[in-house]
Amino acid sequence: MSDGSVQQRQSQPAVPLLEEQRVGEILAAVPERKHWRYRPRRVGMVWRSRTFRVVAVFTVLAICGLAILALVRDQTGTQGFLVGLGLAVLPVPLLLAAFRWLDRADPGPWRNVLFAFAWGAFAAALVAILANSFATRWIATTIADPSNADTLGATVIAPVVEESAKAAAVLLIFLFRRREFNGIVDGVVIAGVTASGFAFTENILYLGNAFGEDQQIGSSGVVSVTAATFFVRAVMSPFAHPLFTVLTGIGFGLAAACARRRRIRRIVLPLLGLVLAMGMHSLWNGSAVFSPYGFYAVYAVFMVPVFGLVTWLVIWSRRRELRTLAAELPAYAAAGWLSPAEPLALSSMRARGFARDAARRQYAVAARGSQYTPYGPGWAPGSIPGTAPGTMPGSMPGAMPGPSARAAQAKAAAQAAEAHGKAAARAVAEYESFATSLAALRLQARRGTTGPDFAERELELLHHLWQRREVAAPALTYAAQATGLLRPHRPPPLPYAQQFTPPTRYGAYPSGPAQAQAHPHAPSAGPGSVPGPGHNPYLMPQQPPR
Repeated sequence: MSDGSVQQRQSQPAVPLLEEQRVGEILAAVPERKHWRYRPRRVGMVWRSRTFRVVAVFTVLAICGLAILALVRDQTGTQGFLVGLGLAVLPVPLLLAAFRWLDRADPGPWRNVLFAFAWGAFAAALVAILANSFATRWIATTIADPSNADTLGATVIAPVVEESAKAAAVLLIFLFRRREFNGIVDGVVIAGVTASGFAFTENILYLGNAFGEDQQIGSSGVVSVTAATFFVRAVMSPFAHPLFTVLTGIGFGLAAACARRRRIRRIVLPLLGLVLAMGMHSLWNGSAVFSPYGFYAVYAVFMVPVFGLVTWLVIWSRRRELRTLAAELPAYAAAGWLSPAEPLALSSMRARGFARDAARRQYAVAARGSQYTPYGPGWAPGSIPGTAPGTMPGSMPGAMPGPSARAAQAKAAAQAAEAHGKAAARAVAEYESFATSLAALRLQARRGTTGPDFAERELELLHHLWQRREVAAPALTYAAQATGLLRPHRPPPLPYAQQFTPPTRYGAYPSGPAQAQAHPHAPSAGPGSVPGPGHNPYLMPQQPPR
C-alpha cells in the first residue's frame, strides 16, 4: 500500500477511535461478563428472555423433527428409511465443511449453524412436504388435465414453497442475530447450511422410495434405482439446493452491508435474491420436462457456470473481508492498541494459521521444560501452575521417583504441556476473531450501518483483545515475519525469546484488565507497549499514542 493511499484514507471522515494512555480508566467502564450484551433485558416481556427463546425454538424444531420423521418413515418404510438415512448423510459433512471453510476469516457461532441446519432439515422440509402434497392434490382436482398436476407442482409450487421455507431461517438470523450477519459471506454460509439440511431430509425420502422400488422389481447393485438416485443427487448435484438458497443469502448479505437509511434497498435485495432462487429452482425441476436431454443441458450450460460464479463471488468477498482488516486495523496500531505487524498478519489466512501453530508449539515446549524453551534460560518446571519450583508435575519433593512414578510424571508433564499449547492456540484464535469483528465494526461505522452503541461495542472488543494480547501479539508478529509479510529487525531462533507466564484462564493473564486497573499509571500498562514481564524481539519499536 502506498503512502499516498494511506494519507488519503487518513483524510477521510474519522470514525471515533479510543486513544487513551491510561488503560485502567478505559477498561474500568467495561461491564462484567454476564452483562456483555449491547441491549439490556426488559423485565416483564417473556420473549425478551433468552432462556424462553432458546427453549421455544428447540421445542418447535423438535416437534418438526418428530413429525418429518414419522412422515418420511410412513412413505418409505422402516428399511427404506434406514437405507435412505445412511446414504443421505454421506454428503452432509463435505457440504458443512465447505461452508465453514468459506467462513474462516470471521467464523460465526456454531449455534447459528446448528439452527440453520435443523431448520432446513426439520421445519422447512415439513412445510415443503405438507404444502407440496396439498398443492398437488388441489391442482389435480381443479384443472382440466389432472395428469399435469405433478409437473405444475414440481416446476411452480415446489420452488416457491421450498425456497420460502428455507429463506425463513436466513431471515430469522438476519433479524435476531444481526451483529453476527455482516455481509455476503455470512448470508451464503447460513443459506447454504439451511439448504444442506433440507437436501439431507429430501434425499432420505427419495433414496428410501428408490430402495422400496428396487425391492419390488428385484434390482440391485450399480444398475439399481437406488444407485442411480444416489449418483444424481449426492454425486452430480449435491450443491443444487445450497446453490438455489445461496442466491437468497447473497441478497440478505448485500442488504446487511447497506446503510440503515437505504431502507428500500434493504427490502428489495433479499426479495430479488429469493425470486432468483425460485426461478433457478424451477428451471432445475423442469429440466427433465423440456426434452430427454434437458437435465444434462441445464446442468452443463446453466448449473455448473452459476455454481462457479457464486463460488468466485464468495471467495472474493472473503478476500475483501481480509483487506478490510489491513485497511481498518492500522488505526488501532497507530493508537497503540496493536503492534504494527498485527494488521498484516491478521489480513492473511496463512499467517493466522501460522500464529496459532507457533503459539501452540512454543507454549507446549516451554511447559515441558526443554533446554530450547522460549521462556529463557532461567525458566524452571516450577513455572507451570500447580507445581513447586524445581519439580516436575506429579513429583514428590525429596523423594527419588521409581520407574512407574517417572512414567506417571512424564505423562502428567506431557498432558500439562499439551494443555498449555492448546490454551495458547485458543487465545490466538479468539484474538483473531475479535480483531476481525473490530475491523468489520469500524467499516460498518464508516458506511453508516452501525447503531448508536458503536462506542460500547468497540470498547468491549478492545477489552477482549487486551485480555489475550500477551499471548497473541508475539505470535502474530512472528507469523507476519515468518510468512514474509514483515522483515524482522534481527532474526532470533524462536518467536518467544524471553520469559512469559504460561496461559491459564483469561482473567489470570498479567495483561488483563484487573492488573491494568490496579496500576493504571504503570508504564507497562499503556496501550502502546506489550504488557507482561517478557519482551518479544520481533515486535517493532512503537511510537507513543498520540
